[in-house]
Amino acid sequence: MRGLLSNEKTILLVTMLYIAPALWNSFASGKMEFVIYVGVMGVLLGPVLWLHHQVRLHPLALWGLSLWGFAHMCGGLVHVPESWPTEGTSSVLYNLWLIPHRLKYDQLVHAYGFGLTTWICWQALKAAFQKSGVSVSPTFGLLTLCAAAGMGFGALNEVVEFAATLLVPETNVGGYINTGWDLVSNLVGCLIAAVLISLFDRRSQVRPS
Repeated sequence: MRGLLSNEKTILLVTMLYIAPALWNSFASGKMEFVIYVGVMGVLLGPVLWLHHQVRLHPLALWGLSLWGFAHMCGGLVHVPESWPTEGTSSVLYNLWLIPHRLKYDQLVHAYGFGLTTWICWQALKAAFQKSGVSVSPTFGLLTLCAAAGMGFGALNEVVEFAATLLVPETNVGGYINTGWDLVSNLVGCLIAAVLISLFDRRSQVRPS
């Protein structure tokens, strides 16, 4: 914590404030899959801090990661009224249809999270070039690489969920169709992020000094 800025300390504190009750709730409700997810989040915290130390990620990216974790914890632990449209046997936020039979909360979180991951990959790639004295713009090829990296991290998330189904008797992961829509949502989020990166880069270039 010594080398972190006060803003980063706030982000870490906020993240810890929702992880602790989420972990307690997971144990109390017997949702061991979320105990695994909280453990994975704890493991990922180290690499994220290391990457931030190397790259100096945009503050919005750090807050975005914290919000993503919060949305994930709420998705599996917050129950919605049974009268609300949901899919599956559990009336949790993850199963809620935001647009009936078109868009679920789960899919929105996937698109947001791996779109954010694509942006972080771009920041890391750009910083790597800058350390070599090369200034780069978000070309089609580089953005394709970043979007592919975001999709790769999304696939890794599905591996973690698959491991949860093997380790825990009952989960809310869903079946093959759910996994397919998760991957589609990841792709949509990564593509939107790539387009936004390109658009904001162009705006910054034409902005008068």
